[in-house]
Amino acid sequence: MAKGMREIKRQIKSTQNTKQITRAMEMVAAANLRRAQQAAEAARPYSDKLKEVVASIAAGSKGVKHPMLQTREVKKTAYLVITSDRGLAGGYNANVLRKAMTEIRERHQSPSEYAVFVIGRKGSNFFKKRNVEIVQEVTGLPDSPKFSDIKSIAASAVSNFEKGAYDQLFLVYNKFQNAISQVPTMVRLLPMEEVKGASTASYEYEPSAEGVLEVLLPKYAETIIYSAVLEGKASEFGARMTAMNSATKNATKMISSYTLAYNRARQAAITQEIAEIVSGANANA
Repeated sequence: MAKGMREIKRQIKSTQNTKQITRAMEMVAAANLRRAQQAAEAARPYSDKLKEVVASIAAGSKGVKHPMLQTREVKKTAYLVITSDRGLAGGYNANVLRKAMTEIRERHQSPSEYAVFVIGRKGSNFFKKRNVEIVQEVTGLPDSPKFSDIKSIAASAVSNFEKGAYDQLFLVYNKFQNAISQVPTMVRLLPMEEVKGASTASYEYEPSAEGVLEVLLPKYAETIIYSAVLEGKASEFGARMTAMNSATKNATKMISSYTLAYNRARQAAITQEIAEIVSGANANA
């Protein structure tokens, strides 16, 4: 009985230590979430306005041609998948990777029909284990990523589309809604889809509409990628905070259960000792 009680006490202590860790991780994730959410929300108006301006120029300039605006026969498709470097974030990575793989399997018959770019170590490991060739990857992003942290992969993905290495470019990431809701999302980044209801304001261009679009379109695509990275970071911290909160609650329940078991074992041990004393006293009477 004493051995069983010692084991229960060890379980209680171990679970208490785990609870302290998950609680601390929850608090850290909550602090990071606030910053990441502010950054994601701040980026949305800029990317939306940039898309509006580009769409307006394209719609109001007849005869303007640019690879990012032209739909062509799809022979090869590229996917830029955004994940995290670390786990312990519930279904954050699993959900977005499942969506990416589902789309790839449904759309393509062979690996020659698609290319994969990856942000995040979890995504990198996932695709490598499945022998999916990764064109380029970025890992080790800070908790508050800057555009410079992902500029190389964003520029590579966009320029390869311009050069015709593939005919479509999709972004796959978790769109942030709130701390407990992150939506696995896939959007076609290139070629740029026509924006319905885009204004066709009259602009004067220097040197030309083509020249303006030549500069703006790559910046637009790279900005959308960066915005998706910020959405992903906010989603990651929201998912981690929720997962650690759930783990903390489970640890509390386990501690209560272990404590109840310990008290019952202790009570049984005391009852047994009393019974032995009474039995010994009766034997000596």
